Amino acid sequence: MEKQRVFVLPGEIAIARKPAVIATLLGSCVAVCLHNSKGKYGGMNHFLLPSGSDTSMENKYGIISTNNLIDHMTRFDSDIKNFTARVFGGASVVGHLSLAGFDIGQRNIDMALSVLRERNIKILEQQTGGFNGRKIFFDNITGNVEVRMIQKSDLTSQMEEKKKDLAARRIRVLIVDDSSTVRNVINSALSSDPGIHVVGEAKDAFEARNMILELDPDVITLDIIMPKLDGISFLKKLMVHYPKPIIIVSSVAQRGSTLRQRAEEIGAVAVVDKEELKLYEGLDTVSRVLRPKVKLAAERVIKKRPSDDIKDI
Repeated sequence: MEKQRVFVLPGEIAIARKPAVIATLLGSCVAVCLHNSKGKYGGMNHFLLPSGSDTSMENKYGIISTNNLIDHMTRFDSDIKNFTARVFGGASVVGHLSLAGFDIGQRNIDMALSVLRERNIKILEQQTGGFNGRKIFFDNITGNVEVRMIQKSDLTSQMEEKKKDLAARRIRVLIVDDSSTVRNVINSALSSDPGIHVVGEAKDAFEARNMILELDPDVITLDIIMPKLDGISFLKKLMVHYPKPIIIVSSVAQRGSTLRQRAEEIGAVAVVDKEELKLYEGLDTVSRVLRPKVKLAAERVIKKRPSDDIKDI
């Protein structure tokens, strides 16, 4: 008999009494594979968080999902001795959160194990933790589970290393704008965040070039209209020779404009119209808009681009 194929999404539970392979893909999430040795049937959950209060999708929480899985399975056989469990997942795929004390993967693992022990279900196997995701394939008849580890790409590994580095220090920012008033406002708005350090200000691209080589900023805010060399041309040079996360901050980069589109195509990680910042009305709007963009930009890994790719942009 051909086995049915079932894929379990986050926040779902699947139970099969006919021959089936139940599969899912796990990162920091956890799946419990519950098997009944007498009736030869099984079920799997897939939860995202250990606990919470969102009632719109209660099975995304381990404490509810695991208990619901057990309750549904025991409707067909009330003898808990006939059940065994295998637990998978809980990887630290978001390392910067682990360093900050928010290891969701480990908390998910602990919740699954706690519920199973409280319900007196024997745990036959546990493949949890680590830093890689997993694909799992649960045979509901035999109770066996095939695990395939997911190897991280070079880009993912670089991003994780970058996040770990940033978690231990402040983000270094260089401000490039020909207006001293604008530089001062952006500097004040960013510097008031304890996680951001403005390492320098440059009034044009040539001054900025020297500061980039000397100060090695994590993020650069860049105006477009500047003397000597405009921001778009400078952005092209940076993407080819010295790529960095660039946030364009310019009065000529309105939504839908050609310049905004060009900046994004060349490689700017974000584009902000100066009008959105309300620069001359205090720091509140500047802080609210720019700080989150700087923090997200700092985590980006920017690769060099061949000059032929962007020469016509």
